[in-house]
Amino acid sequence: MNKFKTLVLACLCSATAASAQNVFRDPSKPLDVRVQDLVSKLTLEEKVHQMMNVSPAIPRLGIPQYDWWNEALHGIARSGTATVFPQAIALGATFDTDLAKQESTAISDEARAMYNAAVAEGYRERFGGLTFWTPNINIFRDPRWGRGQETYGEDPFLTARIGVAFIQGLQGPDPDHLKVAACAKHFAVHSGPERLRHTFNAQASPKDLRETYLPAFKALVDAKVEAVMCAYNRTNNEPCCGSNLLLDDVLRNEWGFKGHVVSDCGAIADFYMGHKVVPGQAEAVALSVKHGVDLNCGDEYPALVEAVKRGLITEKEIDAALSTLLRTRFKLGLFDPAQNSPYNNIPTSVINSAEHRALAKEVALKSIVLLKNNGVLPVKNNLAKYFVTGPTASTTDALMGNYYGVNPHMSTILEGLAGGIQAGSQMQYKPGVLLDRDNNNPIDWTTGDAQAADVTFVVMGITGLLEGEEGDAIASPNFGDRLDYNLPKNQIDFLRKIKTGNTHKVVAIVTGGSPMNLSEVNDIADAVVLAWYPGEEGGNALADIVFGKVSPSGRLPVTFPKSFAQLPPYEDYSMKGRTYRYMTAEPMYPFGFGLSYTQFSYAPMVLSSTQVAKNSQVTAETTITNTGKMEAEEVAELYITVPQTGDNPQYSLKGFKRVKLAPGESKKVSFAITPELMKSVNDNGESVLLSGNYKVYISGSVPSNRSLELGAAKPAVGSFVVK
Repeated sequence: MNKFKTLVLACLCSATAASAQNVFRDPSKPLDVRVQDLVSKLTLEEKVHQMMNVSPAIPRLGIPQYDWWNEALHGIARSGTATVFPQAIALGATFDTDLAKQESTAISDEARAMYNAAVAEGYRERFGGLTFWTPNINIFRDPRWGRGQETYGEDPFLTARIGVAFIQGLQGPDPDHLKVAACAKHFAVHSGPERLRHTFNAQASPKDLRETYLPAFKALVDAKVEAVMCAYNRTNNEPCCGSNLLLDDVLRNEWGFKGHVVSDCGAIADFYMGHKVVPGQAEAVALSVKHGVDLNCGDEYPALVEAVKRGLITEKEIDAALSTLLRTRFKLGLFDPAQNSPYNNIPTSVINSAEHRALAKEVALKSIVLLKNNGVLPVKNNLAKYFVTGPTASTTDALMGNYYGVNPHMSTILEGLAGGIQAGSQMQYKPGVLLDRDNNNPIDWTTGDAQAADVTFVVMGITGLLEGEEGDAIASPNFGDRLDYNLPKNQIDFLRKIKTGNTHKVVAIVTGGSPMNLSEVNDIADAVVLAWYPGEEGGNALADIVFGKVSPSGRLPVTFPKSFAQLPPYEDYSMKGRTYRYMTAEPMYPFGFGLSYTQFSYAPMVLSSTQVAKNSQVTAETTITNTGKMEAEEVAELYITVPQTGDNPQYSLKGFKRVKLAPGESKKVSFAITPELMKSVNDNGESVLLSGNYKVYISGSVPSNRSLELGAAKPAVGSFVVK
């Protein structure tokens, strides 16, 4: 009996000792205690390998391999079957934060379900983890940038609002458990040129930094985004992943960011191979860690061992960076028993579910922008004959953009249109023209088909073959950028040929993720519809628009210039002459613009005060009426013009609301204009509240003569004085 008691006591002591040795496995312990326990158990070599995106397994501690690299720009990308939502620029065109949060919540549901299923099978592949390098909240300052499609547009306020909603849906509402980890990228002042990004030095004034390039990042940091990705380029002479200004002064010290920083992939190697700011790898990794880059996407961080030996960095500094990084894995529950996470039971049935497919269609419906309509739209769905033609009508490339997932049921534009017509009507299809080059065969059958049809849909534009990241856009001669801004000439010639001598209507449906020169398209076609990259339900959504089941309500999140001549030099990061805020030339299509199948009117503005103290707010109110014959949604946009001292913006978006109105219905819309919304940025980059006259507009587009010419409603206008 005594021997038995001794054995039991020994087992208990052994279990207690094992538990004490693995404090990092104990969810009841404080987070920092668990992190420090794990760090204390690692060798220097193990530590630096855990700071790489491919973090290897540590068998002696029972820690499996983990790859930090995952993408979810508009649905789970590069992984299993998933819901493919419209591209990010299309989400920006919805001007709908609630919808953005619904989308990202669906994405994070699918992410957890896919992760749970993969781990159950023992799979720990890249693009299978819970750390997502999204959203891209860079400012789409120039339409030539091929990756502008990944952003929410050119406006910092819109970008911030959509971005915050997106990360909230990704990371979930639980303060103690991350659903997935979101990442704000690319910090900062990063928007091309793609071919120069590994060597380029973006120069931005203090005013442009604080007024345009940094506000969205600050908003996401304030909303507790878990990660920030530093960019490839230099900003104001410092590599972004080794920047004292961006990483130390602004991100950590001024904004108080507590999450981890990850390098863009290969950005640390750029220190010595591209920017040449250090002589070699050891100096590069020491510089990046000292400036707070906790995670290396790449394979450079093993050189930290040499850097320690050479006295370039201390192991204590490495411990601090690793501790910051590991907090994310703990918050995701990766070291907890499975039953501890509220997200481990999300079933695989949510993946590409009927609900998520319906949500993808709703995003597409609210993103599609009607740019011109001479009365041809909406088209009846029971006409005798329809003809569909054009290079992007039947390709899934026109649905996905870049950073996309895969799906077994992609509704191309041709399929959507075909599904929208009634029995008895005919529909014919021929591609008619190649994407970006002349046809080799001179025989033309399409012109006759178009002339015989009641309506011809010419589906044209660009795809990810022509615009995107440097290695993805395989048909681009400019590393994914579009340096001429124009649509391919062969497509314009084709559209003109289809319309010339044709007594029937021609509708141009344009795909793409960036502003294009649509001046000739606007002149030739009877109607112009911008579909963006509309996702898996894109064709079905477009059919609902053109056949009148739903009125279009998308709004442009980026200005469409009239011509290449209106663009400043691409490499110039000054905001002068760029975006609706600083562009003085008349655009083709203004920011915030989009037509409807009905008409709206705005009643005169009512302001709560016209004399405002600097610490007070003012409320702006108007009544919007649907004066047409179809139910539709209007996007009410609030713009403010601050006193024009120096180079202040002409207009700044400071609020937006979607309003659904039945024919003849009216609704009041009001916005609270706080002192924070009134502030300007001076030449020193300081936020100031100026005294003087402030103009206020509530409208369906940026207020301008061009907007009125194109059919936007007359805005409600008011002004107040800040004393």
